[in-house]
Amino acid sequence: MVKVISKRAFLGGLGASLVSPVFANAPATSIRPAPKLLDFSKRLIPSADALIADANLGGKIGFVVADAKTGLILEAHSPVLPLPPASVAKAITAVYGISSLGLEHSFETQVIATGPVEAGVVQGDLLLVGGGDPTLDTNALAALVKALKQKNVTSIKGDFIVDGRGLPYERMIDPGQPDHLGYNPAVSALNLNYNRVHFEWKRAGQGFDVSMEARSDRFRPAVKMARMQIIDRKVPVYTYEDAKGIDNWTVARGALGKGGSRWLPVRRPDLYAGEVFQVLARSEGIRLPSPTARPSLPGGTVLAAHRSRPLREVAQGMLKYSTNLTAELIGLSASATRDGRPDSLAASGAAMADWMNTELGAKRAFFKDHSGLSDQSRLSASDMVKALNSAGPEGYLQDLMKNVTPLDARGRAINDAAYAVKAKTGTLNFVSSLAGYLTAPEGRLLSFAIFTADLERRAAIPRANRERPPGAKGWSRRSRVLQHQLLSRWALEYGT
Repeated sequence: MVKVISKRAFLGGLGASLVSPVFANAPATSIRPAPKLLDFSKRLIPSADALIADANLGGKIGFVVADAKTGLILEAHSPVLPLPPASVAKAITAVYGISSLGLEHSFETQVIATGPVEAGVVQGDLLLVGGGDPTLDTNALAALVKALKQKNVTSIKGDFIVDGRGLPYERMIDPGQPDHLGYNPAVSALNLNYNRVHFEWKRAGQGFDVSMEARSDRFRPAVKMARMQIIDRKVPVYTYEDAKGIDNWTVARGALGKGGSRWLPVRRPDLYAGEVFQVLARSEGIRLPSPTARPSLPGGTVLAAHRSRPLREVAQGMLKYSTNLTAELIGLSASATRDGRPDSLAASGAAMADWMNTELGAKRAFFKDHSGLSDQSRLSASDMVKALNSAGPEGYLQDLMKNVTPLDARGRAINDAAYAVKAKTGTLNFVSSLAGYLTAPEGRLLSFAIFTADLERRAAIPRANRERPPGAKGWSRRSRVLQHQLLSRWALEYGT
């Protein structure tokens, strides 16, 4: 076990007292010179092999730690072993997207009229055209409706068309996941509320009141393209059926308790955004027919447009909150800019892997998607560290990554550690990863990647049980503790 060095202990020259019971009765005054004491303490630091054995994970483990400025590898274990990176893949997606699109790139959603506006009536079709914005929400749609009203539009003569075909449509990111997981939605160029609908239930007498809404902090429009029926059963909790563009859900009455809510995925985000736009337009006195999903033709007049925040901010939010849809849309947009619209999400993932192997010094990267949700993606710790070093320890990636609070050997947060970590975490059932930058006590910057996976246990999980399979939570906790024990070891061993 490696105990975390606190700032007070390190500055007082007592770093070694936190490594071994030998120093349990160290004097209150600091011992000089501190560097010699720390050098002596290195002999008491557990080896990486001992930490791995103590974690009792099973499966496979690969890690690399290097000097971030020189690229010198300081320690490694199975460095070229390809394992699923989970959400650590999002760090590569951020670099791929920014290098392709630019830090200031923004995603635009447009409302286009194919004919002139005469006496408030659009003499043609009205188009809602998606530009791949992963952050478009109900508030933004309401702002587009307001802009349309300011153009004195009251109705249209033609069709109301929703177009999300600027990027490949995928019914879900990973088909191997259960249907009801909100972090596994559909993907298209037109998206809304991270392609999730808010399902809420409240006890009402002997039954329940149920709502399905495109909820935001300002609006709660009800939708009809997602429907919920309560069924008298205990399991399965949810079932799903695609009924020609309608998401038909059922939920087990026995799972509802007294009330609650959750976000469910949307499988036709273009129709979802179109219905919500229609509802919001009606509230402003604008009459629109039901949306029709089809590709739009070039031309027309842009009546309203919404731009996302700059990609720098979008990517930072993606890395902080690990939003899968954001990663997929950044990656797909980058691939489209480089080589034209990709045929599929898998093709775009392969394009990102080729780019990583060519531009960032990797040798065998393979991506099935851009979020890491698929367990078919593969990345080695060596390739990840090469990418971290290539992106530059003083580049934008380190700034975009979130601060990770060090943990002690029991998994508890240590708020006064003498070293700092900026990294991306990744978690799937029986897969856990951590990669980023470690600033050691005396300022040395290290780059690292730690991948752990028990793929046999993961493969044995039935699809219906993949939300919370038995044993996965404890396994992930032990993996996180191992990751942080390795970070503590490296801060002591290589930080001075």
